[in-house]
Amino acid sequence: MTKLPTDLPPLDVTPGPSRAEPLPDDRPVRWGILATGKIAGSFARDLALLPECEIAAVGARRQESADAFAAEHGAAAAYGDYRALVEDPAVDVVYVATPHALHREHVELAFEAGKPVLCEKAFTLDAADAEHLVALAREKNLFLMEAMWMRCNPLVRRLRQLFATGALGEVRQVRADLGFVVDKPPTDRLLDPALGGGALLDMGVYPLTFASLFLGEPSTLAATAALSEVGADLNLAMSLGYDSGAVASLTSTMTAWSPRTASIATDRGRIDLPAPFHHPTSVTWTSMTGDLDGPPEPQEIRQELLGTGLSHEALEVVRCLRNGETESPLVPLDDTVALMRQMDRLRDQIGVHYAKRS
Repeated sequence: MTKLPTDLPPLDVTPGPSRAEPLPDDRPVRWGILATGKIAGSFARDLALLPECEIAAVGARRQESADAFAAEHGAAAAYGDYRALVEDPAVDVVYVATPHALHREHVELAFEAGKPVLCEKAFTLDAADAEHLVALAREKNLFLMEAMWMRCNPLVRRLRQLFATGALGEVRQVRADLGFVVDKPPTDRLLDPALGGGALLDMGVYPLTFASLFLGEPSTLAATAALSEVGADLNLAMSLGYDSGAVASLTSTMTAWSPRTASIATDRGRIDLPAPFHHPTSVTWTSMTGDLDGPPEPQEIRQELLGTGLSHEALEVVRCLRNGETESPLVPLDDTVALMRQMDRLRDQIGVHYAKRS
């Protein structure tokens, strides 16, 4: 029986190159939150758990929304204008939490003010916009990171560390699913193609990222989907192939209560991630080698999260800013762009097209 290694080193991050002036470490990192929707509220609640962070300001399209958010989450300032938010000298870093179609515009706005950015996923509508923002960040020497919190999850990081040892065998098959019923009007941002609505950008980005973390870049991609009357992808299946001979089977949906689980199968056994797989607190390893007298007994790995887990991506941003790093080794910008290219190819196959903003 193949047992999990027990002598793994700590989950330290190998720092990237320091290219910017480090933020001082004698005060909290001061966040500006751009938008006041559901994910912005979740992020703000996780920031409140971190003494390393404080909310300096919040910005919204309407002053009353900004005021209500500031009152609920303790922001020092509230603006009914995004430009005023990014230009506030008390803001060290901007968290962009608007719909996908607005990400490019709002990251550029923060960059104009010289501010580092954590931008929600999916990063942009397409790879061209992602490439543009990454090139701009590198040109301006400003920190930029996609808010793919799964990459910063301690248990996901531990799994990558375990597989890197080779002790669990060679990854041959990855399965991952994320979905739930979206009971919203067609004009809701989740269902509106003009805002990047659809299962791929909101949900499918997680299974795709998961496959990338454990199998790398696919050599082949195929997809099938059911589309809404206005052309948003509602129910999506993706099949990926790799030069190693491994395969990935990935699904996302807005029409059903899907399992939301994942697994990584090797020639020695299987890792299972329960729902919700994209921010797990426990996984099991089932060894399928050696002398088996009866059913194999899974080994469990547990890892508690800070808050919902969004705090871990915030801590990675803090670490980078304190060290003067402009790119995170945990969420590399080149990987973000590669995922956007994959999604472009998949959208072409299923016939989903976004009307780009001028």
